[in-house]
Amino acid sequence: MKSNEVASDSTSHTFLTGAILFANMDYSGLTDYAVKAVIGGAIWMTFKLAGDYLSNRMKKKQK
Repeated sequence: MKSNEVASDSTSHTFLTGAILFANMDYSGLTDYAVKAVIGGAIWMTFKLAGDYLSNRMKKKQK
């Protein structure tokens, strides 16, 4: 009897897992999450830029 070797490829397993997860995904919840992530990122960026600006301003005052 001849045995056939099956090539085990992690790409096919990853694709199958991703397809199953995306098939069961709640898209309205995903949209809400994306909106919250964008708003949170904008708030973080505002604070980061303000902090950098104030830091540079304080350094220039000290010189």
